Amino acid sequence: MANVKVTPLVHLAILDVVGTGADKLLQGQTSAQVELAKGDFAPLTCFCNAKGRMLANAQLLRISPERYRLILHRDLVEPLRDHLKKFAPFYKSELALRDDLALLGLIGTDAPAAAARHLDIAAPSLWHQAGDEERQLLAHPGPQPRVLICLPREQAATTASALADEAALVGNAEWCLQDIRAGLAWLTAAHQDALLPQMINWEALGGISFKKGCYTGQEVVARAHFRGQVKKRLAHCRLEGEPLPALGSAIVDANGKSAGEVIAAELDNEGGVELLAVLTTREEIGPLSIEDRSVTPLPLPYPIERLDPESLAQGGA
Repeated sequence: MANVKVTPLVHLAILDVVGTGADKLLQGQTSAQVELAKGDFAPLTCFCNAKGRMLANAQLLRISPERYRLILHRDLVEPLRDHLKKFAPFYKSELALRDDLALLGLIGTDAPAAAARHLDIAAPSLWHQAGDEERQLLAHPGPQPRVLICLPREQAATTASALADEAALVGNAEWCLQDIRAGLAWLTAAHQDALLPQMINWEALGGISFKKGCYTGQEVVARAHFRGQVKKRLAHCRLEGEPLPALGSAIVDANGKSAGEVIAAELDNEGGVELLAVLTTREEIGPLSIEDRSVTPLPLPYPIERLDPESLAQGGA
C-alpha cells in the first residue's frame, strides 16, 4: 500500500458567493486581495467585525467568473452566510451553502500523485487550486504532503472506494492533527468575534493583504500590525496526558494567572495531546499548565513575520 491516508473532512463546510458583483462584495469584507484569486491561487482569508475581531477564517477559491467558494469550519458557515446576506443584495450576489459537495483529505508522501491519478487533475502547489467547475484540488501545508479534494457528494464515496487499494481510511482527527502541526488554526464558534487575525498568525500564513484597500475591520488589523500591538500569538504546544481539553480551556502560568487558551486540540497517539493555543507574548512566562497538566511549547514550522499573499500568488514565497 502506498504512503497515503484518506479521510472525509467533516469539520469543514463550503459557502459559495455567486453573482455579477461577488468579487466586489468579497473585496469589501475579506482580508484577501480578491483579484489574486484567479482560479489558480487560492488564498487564505478572514472576515472581521468593525473592531477587527474575526467572524470566520477561510480559504478562497474562484470557480468561475461569477462564482467564488469559501472553505471554512462547519461551525461558522451559517453565521458567515447570515453576515454576508446583509450586503449581498447591493452587489447582485447570492450566498449558497453547498451541502451537495463533499471534501476529502489525502495525507502522505504519495498523496499528490494519488489525487492526480484518480481525478486526472495535476496536483497544485501550496495554497493553489487545480481542476474545473465540478472538482477542485488544493494543496495544504504540514509535515506530510496533503491534498484537499472538493467534489460532488455523489462522487465522494466512489472516489474514496477507488483510493482504498492504495490509501488507508483514517478518521477526521488525523487531518486536524496535521493542521495543528502546520500551525494552521480554523476558527470555531468558541472564538468567533474574539481574536484579531494576527492572534492566529494569519499574516504569517499569507492570510492578510496589507496592500489592498478598505474592508471591514481593516483599520484595526493594520494598526495592530504596523504598531506592533499584538499581545497574543498562536503557539504549538503539547499537553501531558489525556483527555482532550475543551476549546477555550484556560492555560495558566505558575502563579495561576491566565496565559492563554486552547484553539484546537487532538490526541497525538503517544499518550498526550497536541494543541494550538493563543498565548501571551510576554517573555519568560515560565511553566504552563491546563488543570494541573503540564503544557510544553513546541516550535512552529514558519517564522512569525509578514508573508504577503501577493508574493505567494506569484510563487515568490
